[in-house]
Amino acid sequence: MAKAAGARVVQPLCKAHRVVLEGGSIDVNGCGTLLTTEECLLSSAQQRNPPMDRAAYDQMFADYFGAPSVIWLESGIAGDDTHGHVDDVARFVGPETVVAASESDRSDANYALLRENHAILRAAGLRVVKLPMPRPLIFSGERLPASYANFYIANRLVLVPTFNDVNDRVALAALARVFPDREVVGIHCTELVWGFGALHCMTQQQPAAGGS
Repeated sequence: MAKAAGARVVQPLCKAHRVVLEGGSIDVNGCGTLLTTEECLLSSAQQRNPPMDRAAYDQMFADYFGAPSVIWLESGIAGDDTHGHVDDVARFVGPETVVAASESDRSDANYALLRENHAILRAAGLRVVKLPMPRPLIFSGERLPASYANFYIANRLVLVPTFNDVNDRVALAALARVFPDREVVGIHCTELVWGFGALHCMTQQQPAAGGS
């Protein structure tokens, strides 16, 4: 990809260890602030970078991404086999605005953890727009990580996963309000999420020259 794009390859290292960082594990506002979760990068489950602690990640994000401000959320959603990717939880839609997944059912596994993440985002001074969760999707007895937050932002549109759920329209309307300059399009992802991911998981945005 670098050769085709004529781009320089930069490989971050920590104590001679090649740093591993999936695209879904972070989200940025383009103005120096980055979102991630402690579950993804700091827990022992599916540990990406054993030599790195929170301070090492903070320094790496500042040095390589120009993001000296890091907001650490607690956890990802239930059923996420990545153990905490933030792209199912909260996404920047502006320099100081995030959309954040919200669960209204107190008995649901996501209820408490999503409320805690909302509190962290508000304490960081961000405007938080609630994005509903679809009803739980279960396949072979296992919960799948279905979330409207796993949308893909293109230059003139936003592709949003839908799940034949009553909240599909609610989520699309909420995202249309925060993306007034883009067309918001729902893409049915019930079958796709059986692979434990949706639209943002299978893509990596690359703005066109002069795009926004």
